Amino acid sequence: MDKTFFKGMTYGWSSTRGSYRQPYAVDSLEKLSETGSEWIALSFWTYQDNVHSTTISFDYGYTMTDRDIEFAVKQAKSKGLKVCLKPVVNSRDGIWRAHIGFPNEDGAAPYWDAWFKSYTNFMLHYAELAEELGCEMLCIGCEMVKTEYKSVHWRRLIAEIRSVYKGPLIYNANHGKEEGIDWFDEVDFIGTSAYYPVGKMAGDSLESMIQGWEKQKSKLEALSKKFNRPVVFMEIGCRSALGCATMPWDFTHTDLPVSEDEQANFYQSTLQVFWNEPWFAGFFWWDWSTKLYSLEEAATNKGFDIYGKKAEQILKEYYAK
Repeated sequence: MDKTFFKGMTYGWSSTRGSYRQPYAVDSLEKLSETGSEWIALSFWTYQDNVHSTTISFDYGYTMTDRDIEFAVKQAKSKGLKVCLKPVVNSRDGIWRAHIGFPNEDGAAPYWDAWFKSYTNFMLHYAELAEELGCEMLCIGCEMVKTEYKSVHWRRLIAEIRSVYKGPLIYNANHGKEEGIDWFDEVDFIGTSAYYPVGKMAGDSLESMIQGWEKQKSKLEALSKKFNRPVVFMEIGCRSALGCATMPWDFTHTDLPVSEDEQANFYQSTLQVFWNEPWFAGFFWWDWSTKLYSLEEAATNKGFDIYGKKAEQILKEYYAK
């Protein structure tokens, strides 16, 4: 099994075209590198019109250009960071991408074929770019839950990607849905968005969160053994707001009070439980913004960012190991 270990952070999400090339983004990437991170997942998206569309189109008003991506990759590499390129498809109707798909009836086959043709073109564009820019890994999909049973299509897609990109591949499943994928043998790493609700109540203790993680660990280890692939938390994080460890994926409850401890306990528990597991291969924490708040604002910030917060110190200690 691969012995790579990812000390990573997601960078670039929620950024519009051109922003990677702004001075504030360069400064943010420098601060990210100071956490001891060795990798970034450079994550950006384009849209399909709705979850039942068969066409994925480049959004000239929003999506990062190849020039933006090239700039960010070169900046990251200049700071000693390796890059996992992570292109994502979102649905313009606001419905979560996990619902992209079509009914299972036989009549849907042409729609599936058309969608996978468009998605293959989308992924091959970025696979070529990742190869040209020397990106050290490529993420071939993120939380595409309703597409995952289409094994033949996914295996065909992966073969095409490997014809143009020679580095390792990872797929980003969603927490609790990992076992629905039978083609993890085709990728090099099993990725998941590990937003497991390990907190039992708002303000839960470190010890309680550790117990929450222990309940999940055996399932993830079994998944790794089944496919003989290391597991990576391709997304993992928690906002610094009270109660967010009970719903780490949450970004909508902006009314919750600030709690650096909630976020810090989530980080500490995750790192403590998984750090030394031989089948586990690391983290890409969610997430590090291209435009950071000032250090003085860290104490009042309720987002996923850890800059200037207690969780940053915890991560630095582990990433220094």
